[in-house]
Amino acid sequence: MDATDTKILMLLQENAAISIAELAQRVNLSQTPCWKRVQRLEATGVIQKRVALVDPDKIGLGLTVFTSIEISDHSGQGLQHFANIVLAMPEVMEFYRMAGDVDYMLRVVVPDMPAYDAFYKRLIDAIPLKNVTSRFAMQRVKFTTAYSLTASGR
Repeated sequence: MDATDTKILMLLQENAAISIAELAQRVNLSQTPCWKRVQRLEATGVIQKRVALVDPDKIGLGLTVFTSIEISDHSGQGLQHFANIVLAMPEVMEFYRMAGDVDYMLRVVVPDMPAYDAFYKRLIDAIPLKNVTSRFAMQRVKFTTAYSLTASGR
């Protein structure tokens, strides 16, 4: 990746619906070379996909919960079983295996507290867990999907 690729990525992270003509003009390329760079970034997996970002409050999903989990079974099969269960739960927006004092961290988005309670009950009924701790977001102060490309040394 060079500086032009970085500019392309920064602009696409800001607005993936930008036209190739506008993108090319903003990175000082003609349209065909710009389009080829975007295609290469997609083919190599740098650009994974282009999506529309939806405001969760406007679609009735106003409660964000960060859930840390300690599991009982740390065998390979136990880890995979737990992962399969969580991957099938649509309320889970992000799912990380952690180092440190918890095994997993989830970002769960639901309409309200009763919906989270129903999610929680489904989770603990599906697999024995050692500990589940939930932290409820009161306000989303910052949200971005754009990576800082200058911080990555590019």
